[in-house]
Amino acid sequence: MTLQDFFAGVPRAAVAFSGGTDSALVLWAARRYGCDVRSYYVKTVFQPAFELEDARRLARELDVPLTVVDADILAVPEAAANGPRRCYHCKRALFTQLRQAAAADGYTVLLDGTNASDDAGDRPGMAALRELAVRSPLRECGVTKAQVRQLSRQAGLFIWDKPAYACLATRVPTGTAITADMLDRVERAETALAALGFTDFRVRLLGACARLQLTQDQLPRALARRGEILAALQPLFDGVLLDLQARAASQ
Repeated sequence: MTLQDFFAGVPRAAVAFSGGTDSALVLWAARRYGCDVRSYYVKTVFQPAFELEDARRLARELDVPLTVVDADILAVPEAAANGPRRCYHCKRALFTQLRQAAAADGYTVLLDGTNASDDAGDRPGMAALRELAVRSPLRECGVTKAQVRQLSRQAGLFIWDKPAYACLATRVPTGTAITADMLDRVERAETALAALGFTDFRVRLLGACARLQLTQDQLPRALARRGEILAALQPLFDGVLLDLQARAASQ
């Protein structure tokens, strides 16, 4: 089945739009193949500001209406506690709210951007999507992450090569309760590193310190720009540590 075939059978749908490459391609395909589509972005402290900016830009470029749904994810005890099934409880809560918002607008089918390369066994959040009957066109059509990028580039989507970006909650060690302050400091640190020209990295919490994970090619540059990094991050953390185990580049 192709994406065109999928949308021939789904003429009206809501898309959970994260601002990333996968859900962007779903949104493009829905628009391209004549689906009456509306996009929904769920805004929480787990998402950095640039994701919403990207979502708004792409929705404008595709001429698809975008609804921003505000959600207090830290009010979900299981999500804030950050246990091993945090992702399940988070997805369950957020997609329940998204489905309610879409239903209020008359959309009974909710789609997401899970692709055929995503390992269901390693993603507890996917169980929540199944329970809520969220459909995943890319996965159903066998579209892999590499194909997502190829198709997105051909379609002229500006985010075609955007690195995969896990939510800010993943920066906090499992078992450590998440606070809004933690996430704010991580987001500010990652924004500062991006402004220095670094890409595809993570700033993870290690106690009161920040642990920087960079790809192999960026490690020498981090050492060369040590002073600038410290100036930007020291006000936010008790210490700034560079992980010498290079981070694998995102797909």
